[in-house]
Amino acid sequence: MRIPALLFSILFFHTTMSQSIDIQGHRGARGIMPENTIPAFLYAMDQGVTTLELDVVITKDKQVLVSHEPWMSHEICMNKEGQKLTDDKEKYNIYNLTYYEIKDFDCGSMGNGRFPEQVKMEVSKPLLAEVIKLAERHSKGVTHKQINYNIEIKSTEEGDNKYHPPFSEFSDIVYQLIDEYLPWERVTIQSFDFRTLRYWNDKYPEVQLAVLIENIRTPKANIKELGFTPEIYSPYYKLIGKNSIQAIHQLGMKVIPWTVNEIDDMKKLVGLGVNGLITDYPNRAKSIGLTKP
Repeated sequence: MRIPALLFSILFFHTTMSQSIDIQGHRGARGIMPENTIPAFLYAMDQGVTTLELDVVITKDKQVLVSHEPWMSHEICMNKEGQKLTDDKEKYNIYNLTYYEIKDFDCGSMGNGRFPEQVKMEVSKPLLAEVIKLAERHSKGVTHKQINYNIEIKSTEEGDNKYHPPFSEFSDIVYQLIDEYLPWERVTIQSFDFRTLRYWNDKYPEVQLAVLIENIRTPKANIKELGFTPEIYSPYYKLIGKNSIQAIHQLGMKVIPWTVNEIDDMKKLVGLGVNGLITDYPNRAKSIGLTKP
């Protein structure tokens, strides 16, 4: 039976008022600003997100770079001469480039055809340390609201020693960097790579973990394969409904799906009891009262 629109709205707003929803800016605010860049993270904070969601890779000189792909993507980046890149992942493999070489690439002026509202601007991929320092400064001086971080380790079995160090070394580099700048109670480490999550669970048990899911197996089956129960279960939003959300909660995990961009989907999932949402459009979450700047 379909819930009448007015009743649904009443239930939705009652839910948002009675529980805390963790709104995470996906790659900052990919729908509005160039992804995984300083402007995107600051914009997301201004929209009232509780968490900055971002991805990290490792450079040739072992620095932690904020980037979704472990290469310079021809879809969003240009070289320092303003020329478009070829689709050559090996030529632009970040693990074979130093940060000095990487910072000359412009990953904002081209825009992103999938996100027509995205502002075009000249901007480069930042180091994780730079993101943290500027976000913390913005938090104290502008938003006056403490910010959390959800950091994805972009490791794969095929990528070991090709696009990144072995997953254990990758993890240790990231841990040491974060440990220098942030209290761990404000950080979540997430990954699709079960090897990486097991490593963090064994070596750094104090760190909150999120398992990223894009398969159609049951939550119970995925957790059995993982071998432990992380704090957060983070599936593609179209893969979950009322029953699976309840099952995840019964397993002792929070549910924070990705990537929820339409307002109707946000309302529906909040009404079903998710603990948070990862979105490219934190401004849309703000427009329906899910964030409080």
